[in-house]
Amino acid sequence: MARRWGLALRTLPGQGWVRGSSPAVLSRLRDAAVVRPGFLSAAEEETLSRELEPQLRRRRYEYDHWDAAIHGFRETEKSRWSEASRAILQRVREAAFDPGQALLPRVHVLDLEPRGYIKPHVDSVKFCGATIAGLSLLSPSVMRLVHTQEPADWLELLLEPGSLYILRGSARYDFSHEILRDEDSFFGERRIPRGRRISVICRSPPEETGPGEPEQPPAAC
Repeated sequence: MARRWGLALRTLPGQGWVRGSSPAVLSRLRDAAVVRPGFLSAAEEETLSRELEPQLRRRRYEYDHWDAAIHGFRETEKSRWSEASRAILQRVREAAFDPGQALLPRVHVLDLEPRGYIKPHVDSVKFCGATIAGLSLLSPSVMRLVHTQEPADWLELLLEPGSLYILRGSARYDFSHEILRDEDSFFGERRIPRGRRISVICRSPPEETGPGEPEQPPAAC
């Protein structure tokens, strides 16, 4: 049976997409775990989905992963984009990363089937740097962050289609993150039915390697 995670505590009145275990956790992660709902228009979401579909369709869903972090997925990395998609990714860069901050040259695209999920994990510092930013397409989902040393400290993000999430600093390094499977997909008392979900993920490079490619693909987000 799914564990239920307390009552919603929101960062600001009226925000329905962030909840946490305590006001202290919400305050600590206020600028480190950010959700921007409606970042994409419906037309922009369609633009990205339509561009990604042919490449994803050539791949089969998999049920294991090199670091055991994902179940029911297919993925790719993409460095060449249409002009319209490049404009969207430039907006992500401006919203999530510092001016002049390098990004990994390949954007990670992760396609979860309706029954797919991402297990709790902290991305290895060998493969990506201090900031992770992801666009959510097609289906809503819930991302849960849990402190690696104090599991009673947690945060949940409601990721609606067209939203942008940003993880940096403490949220990136001190908390694991996961995408809940369909049967566990609740945001407080609200059921969030899972469908197929595509995420388009930009990352800063590992600090020790600079803007080049990491040694292996990064873990999921």
